[in-house]
Amino acid sequence: MRALVTGASGMLGRSLMAALAAEGHDALGLTHAEADVTRLEALRTPMASFRPDWVFHLAAFTRVDDCEARAEYAHEVNARGAENVAEAAAAAGASVLAISSDYVFPGDATQPYREDDPTGPRSVYGASKLAGEVAVRAANARHLIVRTAWLYGHGGANFIDTILAKARRGEPLRVVDDQRGSPTATADLAPALIRLASSGRYGTFHCTNAGDGTWHDLATHVLARAGLPATVARIGSAELGRPAPRPAYSVLNNAAYEQATGHRMAPWRDAVDRYLGAGAVSHRGAGEGP
Repeated sequence: MRALVTGASGMLGRSLMAALAAEGHDALGLTHAEADVTRLEALRTPMASFRPDWVFHLAAFTRVDDCEARAEYAHEVNARGAENVAEAAAAAGASVLAISSDYVFPGDATQPYREDDPTGPRSVYGASKLAGEVAVRAANARHLIVRTAWLYGHGGANFIDTILAKARRGEPLRVVDDQRGSPTATADLAPALIRLASSGRYGTFHCTNAGDGTWHDLATHVLARAGLPATVARIGSAELGRPAPRPAYSVLNNAAYEQATGHRMAPWRDAVDRYLGAGAVSHRGAGEGP
């Protein structure tokens, strides 16, 4: 496979570039400086030159609260940018895989969301990602849209590193216990994206690590595995006063992914343990937690 990756310097981008290399694929990674997705012309040249089979579109504006204050920019990057990538890929004869989010759903479900469940984003970020999905479908018939959630990994600030850093500094830990989802390792998601691209299937798929829990569940699991005797207070989302509303329930159903690839994602606790075993220490400083 010849694969071009937007957002290659991001957390998921780094994992995907490593996974592509490990499987022997020919990959070209593009950073924002090398290809601004909001400019169609900036994409056409590298795609025409590299002639990819697949374009993995990972670049996005993901700072959820900032999206509320910068709604126009969020839509420019997450919707128009996705449209530009899908259009440029189609012009180059390539298929496109675009990453989307659990935030496209309202978060009021009581069982894992399936791909055809009604959407209803409650935030600017969610609305911009949903608009990106619509644009990709219209711009390139050979598309995969992969919704995922609660990502963490090496090469970017994330919740696990935040919790570890705060615990080691002896700071009080207060974590929400009224949001439920599936923590997902970029190291697991990246090869899953390659499996989907290699499956011969197109359409919309959900892919997260298996199982679910709250952010409080994740924090207590991380601290127990790291051997840090910190106490984590349970709080509600309203206590944080964040500008963007978070979905209370973000669990996604992986059944379609499993059917398409014949692969089952690892349980989220196992993935977290592997991440911690690989040296999840916040040498970068703490990122923003949920």
